[in-house]
Amino acid sequence: MASHITTSQTIGPFPHEAWKWGVAATATLVSSAPTITISGVIRDGNGAPISDGWIEAWLPDAVAAESAQTIPGFRRIPSDDNGAFSIQVSLPAAATAGKPVLFATIFARGLVKHQFTAVFLEDDTGLAQSEILNQVPAERRNTLIARKQADAQYQWDIWMQTDKETVFFDYV
Repeated sequence: MASHITTSQTIGPFPHEAWKWGVAATATLVSSAPTITISGVIRDGNGAPISDGWIEAWLPDAVAAESAQTIPGFRRIPSDDNGAFSIQVSLPAAATAGKPVLFATIFARGLVKHQFTAVFLEDDTGLAQSEILNQVPAERRNTLIARKQADAQYQWDIWMQTDKETVFFDYV
């Protein structure tokens, strides 16, 4: 089956080659802290999985715990053929309640400009006091919260459009 994706619907013709070093540098997590995994699917406005997307995750509170990592506190993860992704996250003891567990930059087809968002864990006791979440309308906050599936396993899907659209931020 031929692809109907045009060049204006991708993040460029060579991202998998150009960014491969970042994926390789962050593929294996070396951490002194307990870790969790956040998995999900990147979806377009029709609900179709985006198979050529990328996520860059920044974990500022994990830098010390990942000091042996090639790039501490950073992950670059491509979505797979089903739009799925999985991010390992260090949970340092000094993490502050109500803070995102990671900040993410999303690159995907159809985007002229990458998008910024943040991820919180549903079992964080400080969610109600979160300065970031409190800036988001209450009915949209759930798009930023990873749901616990099992021990150390969370689910967080990214929707680029529709009424389920993930909240994206402008950093000024």
